[in-house]
Amino acid sequence: MITFEHRGKTYTVDSKGYLLESDHWDKNFAEGMAPYVKIHNGLTYDHWRIINYIRDTFLEIGICPLVYETCQANIILLYELKDLFPTGYLRGACKLAGLSYSQSFCPYSLSLTPDKNPLSLFYQEDAYGFLLDPSKWDKQFSINKANEMKIGELTEDHWRVISFLRESYKQKGVVPTVYETCEVNNLEIEDLEKLFPNGYHRGAVKIAGLRAK
Repeated sequence: MITFEHRGKTYTVDSKGYLLESDHWDKNFAEGMAPYVKIHNGLTYDHWRIINYIRDTFLEIGICPLVYETCQANIILLYELKDLFPTGYLRGACKLAGLSYSQSFCPYSLSLTPDKNPLSLFYQEDAYGFLLDPSKWDKQFSINKANEMKIGELTEDHWRVISFLRESYKQKGVVPTVYETCEVNNLEIEDLEKLFPNGYHRGAVKIAGLRAK
């Protein structure tokens, strides 16, 4: 068991620092975890506006909002979000909001278990539909996932993002943040949303056969 302590209060976290039980979250957790996600001068009003939106949405509907939804609801541009949470949306904002890896994905993907999903007879996936071993990826996996998500035929722009994600992961061993993906591929957040309406992690990263942690 891994614990994290701040101002005399102890929290149980996973190896990446995500809170294991979201109902144990409080502002003290976010304040204590902030330096670990490269926020060194305290949480400002703008930080709290995003954190509270993420938590309120999760508590209301049981799903962590997509990065697109958070930007649109708070009228914030992607570069402004990056300034607030430099380690990423999932690895920064959502982590401070007390959401763990598994809680950040849509419940509908729980139906994609091996006994119900014919694709899993060939591709081994976790309970959320993510490929377990990135090295087992091939283009057919992406095509299947795109159809499953009702995206349809993958265009050159889709493949450009998918190729970037996989090559970056191959070189660095981690999934690039949504900021990096948009900057390198010269995309606005709205462009990425049109390509992968299911989300960055739940759409683009999943289709690329990767899992962000």
